Amino acid sequence: MVGAGLLATVLFLLRILPHAPLSGVAPTSAAIYARSGELMRLSLAADDQYRIWTPLSEMDPRLIDAVLLYEDKWFYWHPGVNPVAIGRALTSTLGNGVRQGASTISMQLARRVYGIRSQQPLGKLRQIAAALWLELRYSKREILEAYLNLAPYGGNIEGVATASLIYFHKRVGHLSLPEILTLAIIPQNPSKRGGMQRQTAANRYSSLPEPRDQARRRLAQLWLQEHPELQNYQNELHAPQRLYGTNNMPFLAPHATDYLLRSQRSGEIWSSVELRQQAALERIIHQFIANHGGAGINNASAMLIERQTGEVRALVGSSNYFGAAIEGQVNGTQAKRSPGSTLKPFIYALGLDQGLIHPMSMLKDAPARFGPFSPENFDGRFVGPISAQLALIRSRNVPAVTLMSQLSKPSLYEFLQQAGVSKMAAERHYGLALALGGGELTMEELGRLYLMLGNGGLVKPLSYTRTTANTETNEKSRPQASASQRLLSEEAAFLTLQMLQENPRPETGEPSQPAVAWKTGTSWGFRDAWTVGIFGRYVLLVWVGNFNGAGNPAFVGVQTAAPLFFRIVDGLRLQTPDAAMPLSKQPQNVKRVDVCRASGDLPNAFCPDLTPTWFIPGKSPIKVSDLHRAVQIDSRTGLATCSKGPYTKTEVYEYWPTDMQKLFRDAGMPRRQPPAEVSCDQADMRASGGGSVTITAPATSATYTLRLSKTAPIILSASAVNARQDLFWFANGGLIGKARAGNSINWLPATPGNYQIRVIDQDGRSDGREVVVEFVP
Repeated sequence: MVGAGLLATVLFLLRILPHAPLSGVAPTSAAIYARSGELMRLSLAADDQYRIWTPLSEMDPRLIDAVLLYEDKWFYWHPGVNPVAIGRALTSTLGNGVRQGASTISMQLARRVYGIRSQQPLGKLRQIAAALWLELRYSKREILEAYLNLAPYGGNIEGVATASLIYFHKRVGHLSLPEILTLAIIPQNPSKRGGMQRQTAANRYSSLPEPRDQARRRLAQLWLQEHPELQNYQNELHAPQRLYGTNNMPFLAPHATDYLLRSQRSGEIWSSVELRQQAALERIIHQFIANHGGAGINNASAMLIERQTGEVRALVGSSNYFGAAIEGQVNGTQAKRSPGSTLKPFIYALGLDQGLIHPMSMLKDAPARFGPFSPENFDGRFVGPISAQLALIRSRNVPAVTLMSQLSKPSLYEFLQQAGVSKMAAERHYGLALALGGGELTMEELGRLYLMLGNGGLVKPLSYTRTTANTETNEKSRPQASASQRLLSEEAAFLTLQMLQENPRPETGEPSQPAVAWKTGTSWGFRDAWTVGIFGRYVLLVWVGNFNGAGNPAFVGVQTAAPLFFRIVDGLRLQTPDAAMPLSKQPQNVKRVDVCRASGDLPNAFCPDLTPTWFIPGKSPIKVSDLHRAVQIDSRTGLATCSKGPYTKTEVYEYWPTDMQKLFRDAGMPRRQPPAEVSCDQADMRASGGGSVTITAPATSATYTLRLSKTAPIILSASAVNARQDLFWFANGGLIGKARAGNSINWLPATPGNYQIRVIDQDGRSDGREVVVEFVP
């Protein structure tokens, strides 16, 4: 009794004491699935085997029954070794010299786990001992699960789940009964029954070789004996089976799967890729490159992101993954590139949020200097007054740089840092050139920025995977919403999208319907052509260029990337109804108001043309326009007059500053000049503040670094309504000089330091700026 109790205690302790799980005895492959459950890619394990570990609970019970029926009918009843089977095998071998198998599932697992060579008697004894040891340490369920995951299936294929994916392109829980019977008989003789014998590059399938066919028929008869209710299905059970092979495995969305494999080398990975959308992007990009190769357009990348979840639905890293000439295996979505003008929407969004503009605010597209930086427009022209909305969708550089220079907390640089843009140099390194693509971002980082714009200003991480798999439906549950950081107000994000969706399509010249909010970008030297936009539920990014950075005059965003972008948008809308849903809902704190079209301000009584715009109460800048003024004219002389009489008439004139008047003249659109003022009008003008004077150079808080060895003057200029007046310039109260409005003067400060610059006209109106002057040798 004591001995029996001691033995029972030892056996109990062997079972409950911690032991390594059998799932860790061999490395596993990574199986990457699409959102809908299709296998996208199966990688080799670290030992160059195809091996996937699948829990027993995810296997079809019929598969388990078929394996036990064929391999080890008494598995649940023996202690790891079947004495009856061993006796029968010995009798056969010693009696008539015919070898007969007697290995149980536990013995087969022991041979694979411990690497036992069991052909010789000593090896067989070791195998038996190892099987008994496994039975002492592990439960029957653990042993069966390990066997099914480590059993040989021909070539370098191990495990029934792996064989199911390779031979039938199905997950192991979705096999038909004939397929189950086929897989159940292979491990007993994988070299003859596996699916690798007749597999060639020209032949997609392997038909059943004779040994496998005979074995499967025997198992089918055994199955029908166990399940007589299936007698009517004999033909189906005996139908020929065709198997795929390792040279026919799927290799889909290669850049996306490369990316996923970098972070997880084994196990099942449930990607967020939607295969129909992935195929559409690949097909459209391939056609586009084929049609434009003559222009040196050989490569492109694209990414499609679902707005609500941040899931990457499609990713094309290059136009040809196997194209060595374009370095096709490089993932262009992860490469740092100049974004061109694609950051401009965020300058305007920050300007909206900081109360600097509303969509119809009038900005100035005119020559300007910001210290040593003098931005120019892509077309080399200046158009003068332009609304913020038009300046954005026409991608005018000077208004964007001017607005960026006025941003406070956060600046554009600080905003990009907060949004997670990596590896940025110091802010001084970029200066205002950051507005025009002076920095570098990856397509992924740019996608996060536009995803934020499409989610009301909330930052969301991109996701290349979904969280958990439902093995019954192959569907994935929604990811838990992560804590989102707000970098833009909902109102500013909404207004920015409203502005961008007025951007006309290149081929029609009209805004897209349904709406698409989009922006192009072209980097310096024509190295990168971008188009990024939001439509329906999606954010789409398109890049055209060369991975080696070689420029090409064809790499212009609106001319090259935009047509490709809209081909993809149109293609996705044909296959995806939700691609046409509204871009955004109007926030409560956004109002619609009429403004004077010419000035962007609230109309006075004389403004002849009104236009609606969006407005954020309490934030958007708003004042009554003073651009249009009524003047009494003596019809006999055409001059302004103070008196009213039979020859007096009232006319409305636009009172533009002198610098704007010059821009209109340079553009061939001179404005009608108001008549010379008389004293009564001058008094009225002073009272209304309509004749203001404005410094156009230097910029506010500018810093000038002057070399003592090569002194260059600082340019001072101002605009005023009355071009005939002299303007007087002062530095820290001391007179510098005078000049007519619209003309500039040169100033050479005698010492470094902080200076208060002020200009005053003849009627006492003034403007001021603070500047810093530094001297270097």
